[in-house]
Amino acid sequence: MMASHIVKPDTRNCKRPRELEPQMPDSPQLSSLGKSDSSFLESSGLFYKESLEKDLNDMSKEINLMLSTYAKILSTMESTHQKKATFGKRERLPCIAPLLTTVEETPQMVSARVRGHFPKWLSGYLLRIGPGKFEFGKDKYNHWFDGMALLHQFRIEKGTVTYRSKFLQSDTYKANSVHDRIVISEFGTLALPDPCKNVFERFMSKFELPAITDNTNVNYVRYKGDYYVSTETNFMNKVDIKTLEKTEKVDWSKFIAVNGATAHPHYDPDGTAYNMGNSYGLHGSCYNIIRVPPENVDLGETIHGAQVICSIASAERMKPSYYHSFGMTRNYIIFIEQPLKMNLWKIVTSRIRGKAFSSGISWEPQYNTRFHVVDKHTGQLLPGMYYSKPFVTFHQINAFEDQGCVVIDLCCQDDGRSLEVYQLQNLRKAGEGLDQVYNSVGRSFPRRFVLPLHVSLNDPEGENLSPLSYSSASAVKQADGKIWCSYENLHPEDLEEEGGVEFPQINYGQFSGKKYRFFYGCGFRHLVGDSLIKVDVVNKTLTIWREDGFYPSEPVFVPAPGTSEEDGGVILSAVITPDQNENNFLLVLDAKNFEELGRAEVPVQMPYGFHGTFVTI
Repeated sequence: MMASHIVKPDTRNCKRPRELEPQMPDSPQLSSLGKSDSSFLESSGLFYKESLEKDLNDMSKEINLMLSTYAKILSTMESTHQKKATFGKRERLPCIAPLLTTVEETPQMVSARVRGHFPKWLSGYLLRIGPGKFEFGKDKYNHWFDGMALLHQFRIEKGTVTYRSKFLQSDTYKANSVHDRIVISEFGTLALPDPCKNVFERFMSKFELPAITDNTNVNYVRYKGDYYVSTETNFMNKVDIKTLEKTEKVDWSKFIAVNGATAHPHYDPDGTAYNMGNSYGLHGSCYNIIRVPPENVDLGETIHGAQVICSIASAERMKPSYYHSFGMTRNYIIFIEQPLKMNLWKIVTSRIRGKAFSSGISWEPQYNTRFHVVDKHTGQLLPGMYYSKPFVTFHQINAFEDQGCVVIDLCCQDDGRSLEVYQLQNLRKAGEGLDQVYNSVGRSFPRRFVLPLHVSLNDPEGENLSPLSYSSASAVKQADGKIWCSYENLHPEDLEEEGGVEFPQINYGQFSGKKYRFFYGCGFRHLVGDSLIKVDVVNKTLTIWREDGFYPSEPVFVPAPGTSEEDGGVILSAVITPDQNENNFLLVLDAKNFEELGRAEVPVQMPYGFHGTFVTI
């Protein structure tokens, strides 16, 4: 177990010192050549010959010295390049297959053994969700994202902790259970035709529209005070957070013209929720911004009153971008259109082609990434055309407004092929095979982009339009009117040693959409999180908690009552291990110093999951 403070300046963007740059030495001999007078040559031929030989000899020495210096520079550059190319590679990673295998649910409450203490003021439910069942009968899922949703509940009250878990009783789960095989396709697994049908019926079934899964295994979300579990299809499942029972299935498309919505909505202080979802039609693909009112008008409502406030046309009609989340400030929605493309034709024909939906998603770095900014009050899309080099982001950290700019912080990867890597056969490997998988995955690092909102025709080209003195992120107007955005790294180099960071969380209730200093996430020195990290984005320092052989989940910040300090509270994380001789546990850290306050050990096997939330009792 370790909590360490790492304070190092970030020197990667420093220019190379002039003494390291190859420069031609000043050479009076070179400048003197050609200046000899012809009359002097006629009268002093022998002297000229000797002088010329001396000059050439001296010049040869200087050239050799220059070439030697240049060779050293090239050698240094090559060595540095190779170091960067191989930096972060790891060997002899422990096998984590037990964290990604089917477990039994624990529907009855189990009392946890508390070591240390949980603060008396901490009272509520830590709710988490993720895949927990990876096969039905002889059929097995291919991708981590495909597993059946398992709901977890840690109940904390007066220093005691209990645990329970239940499989979500979705229609998909029930159908698969009844038939004892995979009946409904998931992200990375194609459901095969019913083996009881004859050859002709099985062939014709390939041309039927595939059923859409309601296996909502990604996150808990809140609308109008009610809790739902969500994925990225058009279905959500409303749940009773006390019993973990499903109470209702909700279809977004029954309320607004969208074909799905993200599992990462944003919330205004009054409870108004914003989300994004795609729609597909004859005129192409659109990214839609959704607003859901904060309260129910009538008893029994779900997302009644939801409306699309803005539709953004996809850059490519049949190849919209895949996105997992978006940013929001007090006044704006920020959507990132990234070159991780969904080929709609491939997705629609996946069943005919005998391929999973995931086969229709591809990383296309020949395209740049674009930022769209929308006024969330009027629904107006701002005219600014903001672009950056290609990157992919799954989780935004925070966004805020300052001096006429939108500042958005994201966990970014330069290689968008990581979705392909999370096949279960890869995650369950051991030895060199596991090392190769890990070292092929792009790392995720926190970056800041600055988007100036009020760009005019009179603004100069080629100059940084960002007025923010505290950020090195730039926004440069180009001749075609586009704004080219370059990021600022929000971390020290030490984060590379931690495998980057993902699953970012902040003090959302008090600092979402505002200027902030801290965020929390998981370090990834393995294919799942193996540490908890507190990042100070102002001083660019890290504080780390790690315990060898244990794998913490997404950190959830819970503010202490009566404090306005940004890090005044605790961090909760479910920590699991593949070691059957050790217990999994719920960890509580002091958010200020990242020191462990206590842990609640539970003798129950748990798989590694995705997201969750804390609900105060």
